[in-house]
Amino acid sequence: MGDMEMQPIEITEMPLEIKEYLHTINAIKFPRQGYSSDVAIIESDQGVFALKRTKGKLFCSWLKREIAVLNCLAKQTTLPVPTVKKFVEQQNQNNHWALLECVEGETLRTALCTETNKGKRQEMLFHFGAILSQIHATPCPKELQYKRKWLDHMLDQAEYNFKNYKVEGNQQLLEKIKLTQPDNYQQTLIHGDFTIDNVLVSNGVITGVIDWGSGACGDPRYDVSLAIRPKPNAFENNIDKEIFFEGYGAKIIDDSVYNYYVNGLYEFF
Repeated sequence: MGDMEMQPIEITEMPLEIKEYLHTINAIKFPRQGYSSDVAIIESDQGVFALKRTKGKLFCSWLKREIAVLNCLAKQTTLPVPTVKKFVEQQNQNNHWALLECVEGETLRTALCTETNKGKRQEMLFHFGAILSQIHATPCPKELQYKRKWLDHMLDQAEYNFKNYKVEGNQQLLEKIKLTQPDNYQQTLIHGDFTIDNVLVSNGVITGVIDWGSGACGDPRYDVSLAIRPKPNAFENNIDKEIFFEGYGAKIIDDSVYNYYVNGLYEFF
């Protein structure tokens, strides 16, 4: 069987409301974990679900925001986002739990790694651009709009993260991104962490977009910049980027905007 699978979530730890909703649990497995939450895929009498558990004030606040974003998008848009089934805040233990519909498919990263057919790979990259274009064309729910400019909010958050957490960026870079902000751009609904890890595909077709904790009304160029960062087997050449932009419908960034977001702001997140 190889390495013993880590079991970050025990059934005994689950809140009663979630156990009652699931009824009988038939199988539980643990996919590659994010650093901000423990995740389990649960097969039960009621269907298949993803269960996320966060610990500590920061990560709990992220999960709470993600649930608010998902509820908004489910009610007000047609985007392929997972439905929230249960959300439980255990204030006394500083734990938050979210039970979500399990979207069929594997991450685009996995699919691109295993797909050897060049045409099918390019089709997936095209769809990756097209779904982002669909997100940016979706009217942003009022609840997801910040009271001030999105980038000002992000720069404040970057500074806070730099002072309180271990981040890649340094003081010099922080000062630089404050002083060299890109030109204003029409704000849209954005995902906020649009990467090949957060888009799911099945048989080459996109089935869902997950991890919406940073969803907001913001600069769509941020999403586009993060989307095309080079990864093993993806965006290591210009052809991948060209196909992505073809799917997206336009090339809305240049090198300076890309560098500002990927090698600047994102270093603090």
